[in-house]
Amino acid sequence: GLRVRVSSCPPKFMKVTINSKKGLKTSFSVLVDKKTINKKLDEKLLELQQKVHLKGFRPGKVPTSVIKNQFGKAIYGEILEGILKETSAKVIDEKKIKIAGQPKIELKTFGEGKDLDFTMEVESLPIVKLKPLDKIKATNYEIKIDNKLIETRLKQIAESQQSFLEKKDEEISINGDLVTFDYTAKVNGKAFEGNEGKNVQLVLGRDLFIKGFDKQLLGVKKKQKILVNALLPENYPKKELANKKADFECKIINIKKPVETKIDDAFAKKTGAKDINDLKNLINKQITSEYKNGLDTITKKNILDNLEEIHDINLPSNLVEQENKIITRNLKKEEIEKFKDKNLKLARSRIKTGLILNAIGEKSDLKIKDEEIRSEIEKYARSMPGQEKMVADYYQKNPSALASLRGALYEDKIIELIKTKINLVNKSVSTKEAEDLIKKFTQPTKNLDSKSTKNTKKKQTIKNKTEKISKKPSKTV
Repeated sequence: GLRVRVSSCPPKFMKVTINSKKGLKTSFSVLVDKKTINKKLDEKLLELQQKVHLKGFRPGKVPTSVIKNQFGKAIYGEILEGILKETSAKVIDEKKIKIAGQPKIELKTFGEGKDLDFTMEVESLPIVKLKPLDKIKATNYEIKIDNKLIETRLKQIAESQQSFLEKKDEEISINGDLVTFDYTAKVNGKAFEGNEGKNVQLVLGRDLFIKGFDKQLLGVKKKQKILVNALLPENYPKKELANKKADFECKIINIKKPVETKIDDAFAKKTGAKDINDLKNLINKQITSEYKNGLDTITKKNILDNLEEIHDINLPSNLVEQENKIITRNLKKEEIEKFKDKNLKLARSRIKTGLILNAIGEKSDLKIKDEEIRSEIEKYARSMPGQEKMVADYYQKNPSALASLRGALYEDKIIELIKTKINLVNKSVSTKEAEDLIKKFTQPTKNLDSKSTKNTKKKQTIKNKTEKISKKPSKTV
């Protein structure tokens, strides 16, 4: 049918009465007099008269009775929808209600030539009476990096940038050498698709090609031909050849020996660092950032648990329902039924902590500026070299992703503010202790009682939720 736009002038006559008020829910009766509705209908018909083109009538001269006869239902439907939106918004505004979710509307009397009578139920956000935060105690973990760990990471970088020097013709291959060869393989004497390889390079001893292949290339010389027997891997693309014995006729092209990499300033410069100390600092930062997210999530959950415990709030049922739908959206029917109580408890917990955090944010007049969002997007884009434009486009084209990022930054800002107001104890932990803490937090042990297991699982869910937002790829050195 024809889509028509409703003018946004508020209804002239509207009578509102409160039916009931229970907890956060208020039910109103709203009556809009038929004169207001008729006036809007007439205005719309006159507006359409200028736009409608019907066969047999000159433009702008179609009688309103003909328009009404042809498009009456569509016009009334649009007028009704517009009046419901305007009146419900006006009631919410006049009664100064901070609504939680959409109002529920039920039509009692409606139709052309009749008054419009409907009921509207709204649920308001609770008033959060904030408790003093100085009674809350939480631990802030600071990671202490052992020098041995930095040395190990340095050696790994050196190995990944290993350089090789050509061996003499008469020298044989040993473990650690880089051997370059061509091969032709056969199974039961027959060639097969993909059975040839040219200039294949293997560092002997790493066993990264086919299991047991490296060992058979030990003791070879340049230009030598050698037959290697090996089983094709079980994940070989041609299933009928998986785990089959194959004969590889190999021709050795070159053999190079590894050159010991000196870990010094020159080496550090090759990796993009200023000098060796700068490289060590970069490694220190990288290892720290690998644990930081996990440790910060433990601290945050600790704070949220405390906040939830000291506040008593009447929760809006429709917000809890919405959150429960988000939690269970990817679950099967039987899983939804099985974990019904657990998920409802988690939904209530998230809504409660969300309301408390918002109240703290509002009280402290915290806001997220546009440049903070821009800076976060730029930071994320920098961590994905070559894909900066894709990251920028993603946030430009997805308002929900932008809103989610704003929400995450706002939450982080509130948590940082809370940390300054509570009794926050700093604790220095080694990487081993950090690993144990994170493991315990994310994988509850089976012998815990059901209550603490539920709590830890709840922590895991919240950790996943926050990590989606806050986990960023760290700089690789």
